[in-house]
Amino acid sequence: GVPGAVPAWQEVLNTDLSRYGGSDVRNPDPLKPESVPHDGRPSSIQLTLPPLSTIWLRPV
Repeated sequence: GVPGAVPAWQEVLNTDLSRYGGSDVRNPDPLKPESVPHDGRPSSIQLTLPPLSTIWLRPV
């Protein structure tokens, strides 16, 4: 779940990028929340999370 007031989320760090030796699976476009509640939050996002990696998102 994500806060409802944020219009989109942008990936700022992905440990699966090729420059870190990964397979370069990423979320290149901003992720827009859907009105699907999750974990007590009013909205949620669907993203690609590569195996054995970490991603950081920031509000756009």
